[in-house]
Amino acid sequence: MMDYKALQDIYELDVYPKRDVVLIKGKNAHVWDNQGRVYIDCTAGHGVASIGHCNEQVTQAIAAQARMLITCSGIFYNDKRALLMKKLVEIAPGNLKKVFLCNSGTEAIEAAIKFARYATKKEKFVCATRGFHGRTMGALSATHQPEYRKDFEPLVPGFSFVPFNNFDKLEQAVDDKTAGILLEVVQGEGGVHIGKPDYFEKVRRLCDERNILLIVDEVQTGFCRTGRMFACQHFHVQPDILCLAKAIAGGVPMGAVLCTEKIHILSGKHGSTFGGNPLSCAAAIAAIDFMIENRLDHEAEAKGKYLVERLDPKASVIREIRHFGLMVGIELKSKVKPYILKLLEKGVLVLPAGSTVLRLLPPLTITYEDLDTVAEKINDVLRSQSIETHE
Repeated sequence: MMDYKALQDIYELDVYPKRDVVLIKGKNAHVWDNQGRVYIDCTAGHGVASIGHCNEQVTQAIAAQARMLITCSGIFYNDKRALLMKKLVEIAPGNLKKVFLCNSGTEAIEAAIKFARYATKKEKFVCATRGFHGRTMGALSATHQPEYRKDFEPLVPGFSFVPFNNFDKLEQAVDDKTAGILLEVVQGEGGVHIGKPDYFEKVRRLCDERNILLIVDEVQTGFCRTGRMFACQHFHVQPDILCLAKAIAGGVPMGAVLCTEKIHILSGKHGSTFGGNPLSCAAAIAAIDFMIENRLDHEAEAKGKYLVERLDPKASVIREIRHFGLMVGIELKSKVKPYILKLLEKGVLVLPAGSTVLRLLPPLTITYEDLDTVAEKINDVLRSQSIETHE
């Protein structure tokens, strides 16, 4: 049998911390390795596979579009691109009326930064500590964690950071050169920390008073993950710019920026060769239709509550359990990596969120039977490991 791990190690730049498993197939919330072992996938590609791996509706749309037209430059009109833009505006909160299509979350953030600077003729941004917005230079400049930033400085100037959910500190950081305030509704990579409704209400008011654009990053929380189509809808927050990606196209790379009419930008000031290609657009249309038809917002809310109710908060290693829909963070009193590896052995794939938070982002289509198994395995691992630590 081919040694795929050794082969990949030969050729790949070592930018990803690897789990010792070769995944080759997926269906809904299950993935298989090259040894034939099955796992329950609570990573879903960092929240990408919200409608499940190899969703039939999406795979059919991809196959049909691949026989028609795969790529189409933005200098031409395209049927699938037009239909997707219309659909995104229809499901978007409030008065987001314009769309820019790209290929990833970090590209969506890069575009938002450029759009905000161009529209306001100002250059500064206020962001939150623990926030994560991507790894390209502009998005990285908006990302707080030193471990991501330190080897790539100097970064793009003009970015400052204040504690999340602390409006007084945010207000103090704003000045006449502030173009935008860039925030996540839930800080996913930062540990599944959830925004407060009154905080976002005050931020929106401040932006209106000071002619500042509110940029909301829903790359991870968008498309039903938190129990609404978009997490900002829980708080009735109206962003000026909304950044999307991950779950938008059922696993096919795509990002999007939705804007109010405050954003004006001339032709030629931004673009993307692959952004809005017909293949990705067809996948996104099918994925979003599936979400709406199957009420995945309701599914996420119900299943998140169901899963958390079955976790044991009394395991001595647990500090706190936080969740918003089917986005779950279990904060531990010790490093999370040993527990992640133990769960891998038991057939459950999970993510870290920082050094001490175990994060679950399963497909929203996961069965209740699988959720029972996930809860059982997590409880077993955390109880046994906490006992060993206590001894």
